[in-house]
Amino acid sequence: MAEKNKQPKAPILSLSNVSIRYVTGDFKEIGVKEFFLRKITGKYQTTEFWADKNITFAIYPGDMLGIIGGNGAGKSTLLKAISGIMVPTEGSVNCKGRIAALLELGSGFDGDLTVKENTYLRGALLGYTKKFMDETYDDIIEFAELRDFEDRPFKYLSSGMKSRLAFSIASLVDPDILILDEVLSVGDGSFRKKSEKKMKSIISGGATTILVSHSLRQVRAMCNKILWLDHGEQIVFGDDVKKICDAYEKYVNDKVLPKKGSVWNKPAQ
Repeated sequence: MAEKNKQPKAPILSLSNVSIRYVTGDFKEIGVKEFFLRKITGKYQTTEFWADKNITFAIYPGDMLGIIGGNGAGKSTLLKAISGIMVPTEGSVNCKGRIAALLELGSGFDGDLTVKENTYLRGALLGYTKKFMDETYDDIIEFAELRDFEDRPFKYLSSGMKSRLAFSIASLVDPDILILDEVLSVGDGSFRKKSEKKMKSIISGGATTILVSHSLRQVRAMCNKILWLDHGEQIVFGDDVKKICDAYEKYVNDKVLPKKGSVWNKPAQ
């Protein structure tokens, strides 16, 4: 992992005041004709909320960033902005490398195709050649522990099996930035240990990694940077992973956020 005093001058990923707004309404329920009638009469109502607000941080090659926060904190939405799936409503995302993202484990697969066919399909979606997939297929299946299931329809796999296959394929991408959303928390204990070992190998090879996890044990053991979000607000970003995890645990127990002006509310550097 990158040392604080030896970091490159330029970050591989930086976010500046990134905010993402959702607007919801009843358009789908009322149809186009009724929509225009209500717009004309001023009776069409929409609701908006900010999933993320003013998120600012930077990470460097070799960093592993853990993002923590409860449900609805804005973690997954932020990852979509980082990976390019969404465009921020405000602010900017500056990325200087190839990104491989595991955000929704079931996406990119066809339930009616076999495990083997889906492996090649997912590889094609990630830009791999057939030659590359032919060379790496056995490694993917062995790592995912799905040799006995490779000819079965994908839809019959358990969620843990699906996550193992998705993780196995992504771990061979050799990206500059690897994004994992709760991937390491799925599956049995032995696979979690194996995937953590694989992650450490990827990190030691120089990849920058972003991990969203509800497991503070994983964050403490694997991450050298941490971002804490709560209801779309950035509580703190820093490199004192243990201290921030301890503060987050206290918040989970006490339900009281750190006071304004405390060390936790200082702007991220």
